[in-house]
Amino acid sequence: MSALKGLVAFVLVCTCTKASAQRVFTASVFAITSRSATLRWDAYSGATSYLITVSLEGSQDIVTFIQFGENTVMGTVNYLSPNTLYNFTVQPLDINQDPLDNITVQSFTAPEMMDPIQNIKPNDSQTLIVEFNLVTGATQYIVRVQNSDGFYREDTVDSSPAAITSLKPYTEYTLSIMAANSGGHSQPSLSVTGKTVLPPLQLYTSSPSNDSIVISWYPIDGAFQYTVAMYDVFSNTTMKQNTTSTNLTFSGLEAGSLFMIMGYGWDAEGRKGEGSLYINQTTRPPTPASVEVSVVMIVDQPVLSVSWELNQEVYGNIEYYVMSDQNLTFNTTSSPFNLSPVGCGEVHTIQVISSNVAGPGYPSIPVEFITFPCPPKSLALVESVEGNCTLSWDMEPYADSYMAYIKKDDGGEIICNTTSNNCTYHCQCGYMFHMYVFAYNDAGPSPPGPEVNYTTLPCCPESVSVSLVSTETLEITWAVSRGADLYETRAADVSEVILCNDTAPVCALSDLSCDSAYSVVVTPCNDMSGCNRACKSHTKDTAPCMPMYIQLDPKNSSCVSVSWTANNRAANYSVSAVGDDGTHTCTSFGSSCDITDLPCGSIYDITVIATSAAGLSLPSYSETLETEPCCPASPTVHQVTQAMTNVSWSHAKGAYTFLTSLTSPRGHASCHTEDFHCLMGCITCGTNYTVTMEAFSHSGHSVNCTYQGFSSSPCCPSGVKMYKMSGNALRLQWRTAGSSHHYIAEITGSNNNYNCTASAGENSCDITSVECGDIYHVVVAPLKPDGSKVSFCAQRVYSVTCTGDDVGTVMYRGKRSVDQ
Repeated sequence: MSALKGLVAFVLVCTCTKASAQRVFTASVFAITSRSATLRWDAYSGATSYLITVSLEGSQDIVTFIQFGENTVMGTVNYLSPNTLYNFTVQPLDINQDPLDNITVQSFTAPEMMDPIQNIKPNDSQTLIVEFNLVTGATQYIVRVQNSDGFYREDTVDSSPAAITSLKPYTEYTLSIMAANSGGHSQPSLSVTGKTVLPPLQLYTSSPSNDSIVISWYPIDGAFQYTVAMYDVFSNTTMKQNTTSTNLTFSGLEAGSLFMIMGYGWDAEGRKGEGSLYINQTTRPPTPASVEVSVVMIVDQPVLSVSWELNQEVYGNIEYYVMSDQNLTFNTTSSPFNLSPVGCGEVHTIQVISSNVAGPGYPSIPVEFITFPCPPKSLALVESVEGNCTLSWDMEPYADSYMAYIKKDDGGEIICNTTSNNCTYHCQCGYMFHMYVFAYNDAGPSPPGPEVNYTTLPCCPESVSVSLVSTETLEITWAVSRGADLYETRAADVSEVILCNDTAPVCALSDLSCDSAYSVVVTPCNDMSGCNRACKSHTKDTAPCMPMYIQLDPKNSSCVSVSWTANNRAANYSVSAVGDDGTHTCTSFGSSCDITDLPCGSIYDITVIATSAAGLSLPSYSETLETEPCCPASPTVHQVTQAMTNVSWSHAKGAYTFLTSLTSPRGHASCHTEDFHCLMGCITCGTNYTVTMEAFSHSGHSVNCTYQGFSSSPCCPSGVKMYKMSGNALRLQWRTAGSSHHYIAEITGSNNNYNCTASAGENSCDITSVECGDIYHVVVAPLKPDGSKVSFCAQRVYSVTCTGDDVGTVMYRGKRSVDQ
């Protein structure tokens, strides 16, 4: 007991060592039985041995232990109890027997060895049923199966009884059983033997006749005898036969009946083998009786209707084969059956055979039948005279009479019943006739034979109207004519023929010759009978020809003469000049006329149209007329400087550029511009000018305009000087060129302003009481006739000093523009 306590303390030390170790040590249960356990662990560096201790789950008492050398990594612990949960602790020990690490794994031991299998019985040829006693603690069971041929297999089952499947038929097996839980399995029990039974028969059946069934199978090894059972579904009876052969025949059976067949073998020990699956086999059906044949019409088609008596007391689907010696064979599941196609004048021998899944039965007694006559052939139609037609055909054998059907396309029908080979009837224009003939005898009418279509010539159209819709186009309309598919419209004059083909009752003939008389004929046509060329014509004139070669001859600024060339038989001509102010016209029966009252500055498109009783011609190609531009209103002339003038004017209709001129005996100034103003230099002061202007249009047309004359401003004086007088007086003096104008002198200082005037002919003036010590701007300018001052004369700058209270020195400082 003290040793176990020391061992427990040893385990605790190992546990502490494991907690401080830094390396990973693993162990596992490799194998386990009901009395032992084999463990596997990792080699541990520094270990000189390995200690395995075993304890029960929930207890720290050590049940057993074992120690292994340093090179061992797998070891077995014995003397354990079956079906018990143990803790296995593995510890690597150093040279001092101190633990270096430890790990604990847990596992159940396997159950105790079982009693032998109590009972074995065959279930079928590949399955044995085993019965055994259950063991406490086992979660499942393992059945070990062996035979003398080296077969070995272990099947896992949950309880008793258990089925061992997928075995060989008729084979002896040795079986033992082991109990298993999560830890492993027990040792095998003592073995017992069992044997499977014979395999099932593989049956093959057939019905060679409607009252017998033949059954065969392959022989089975080990079979001593065979048993075959056949169950009649209709009579609810079973027939059974034993045999050592591999085939049997059952005779005297009901035709068309269903039988269920199975079989099995017997071995030499008298054990019954596995039964086969049931196989269904039907005897062949009975022979059809009371076969009858007749002719019936289905959708206007003659067919042979074959009927027979059906036997209702048969199993499954019966299929009937209806055969004729005319190579007609069809199958069906019902009676009667319609046999087709059927030819005319044929003799048929008919038989019916019934068949089911077992095969065909015996054929019925043959029945002969003769069919109806053939249809007439070689149908032909002749229109002997207009409106009368005769339909004829060949005579047919076996025909007693004929029925001809003549149908019109408006739904009308003519029926002709005759014993001859032709019929005559009335056929109007514009109709299509559809014709066919039937032959008759006692068996009924013939099938439809050849058909003939005949279309009479279409009727001539009525309500023909010819109208001129454009200068060279005629539109022809008419009422739809019966029988016409296409209309050919023909227009002809002395030089050409124009054709138009269309399906509509309207036609436009274009590109005709102008000013011509055309004869128009509408001819109806169809594809079957052609065209009716007997329809009357209609006459219509085209519009006059378009005037050509338009020439314009302006007579003055508001009148132009227009001339042209035209070759029309009788026409009036209308000339139109279309501009932004409206339309101006003139008319003539000749080849020219004058358009008057045309305003200035306008552009006109001039065309000529010819008019006759037939209508209007196309307008001639247009010619453009541009009247001379209008003169602007009287311009305004403003003199900017002594030698420069600005002339401005208003907009003038039709004018694009302007050449403005100022003319005098002393010089000439002009400018050419697109603007409505012009700045002109080289103007002489004090001069009378003539003002003229030439206005130009975009195309270069011009007009000369003369306006009221213009007088330039008086000339500014020259040599203007300012002198000191006595006291505070100053004198201004200048030179003139014999001017008769008055002058005004203006002196402007920073504090005071002064002025004086001079009469015509004078060239100086004095200013008194002038304040000295200032700078003065001096301007001397002539006065215009209206009393206003000329504004563009230059100013002079003087400085005036003081000598005491009087004017001192007058000094000239320069000259500058009055605008500065």
